[in-house]
Amino acid sequence: MTIVLIALGAALGAPLRYLADRAVQARHDSVFPWGTFTVNVAGSFVLGLLAATPAHGGVAAFAGTGFCGALTTYSTFGYETLRLAEDGVRFYAVANAGASIVAGLGAAYCGMAIAQALTG
Repeated sequence: MTIVLIALGAALGAPLRYLADRAVQARHDSVFPWGTFTVNVAGSFVLGLLAATPAHGGVAAFAGTGFCGALTTYSTFGYETLRLAEDGVRFYAVANAGASIVAGLGAAYCGMAIAQALTG
């Protein structure tokens, strides 16, 4: 049953990642990968909320592993960062790596803090 919950969560997260990435990137005339950055930070926030909320194992499998796992994308982050470096825009490559780490960790922390404040 856990595998089914993970698959269902991923079936929602993956298309949402694609659509959100395209929508965000279409609004920016920049080589910086704003779409991937946005979905990764949003997913980190949601996972922070989930991590600090007492949840049934099924909820964690569906929302955490399935949904957040499919919504966020480390492989695309790595690919886009290397592509920026190879294309000679090293500032954007370094900015993407640094900002993604700082913003992702910050978003996860904020999600955890909000969940703890709401649940007492």
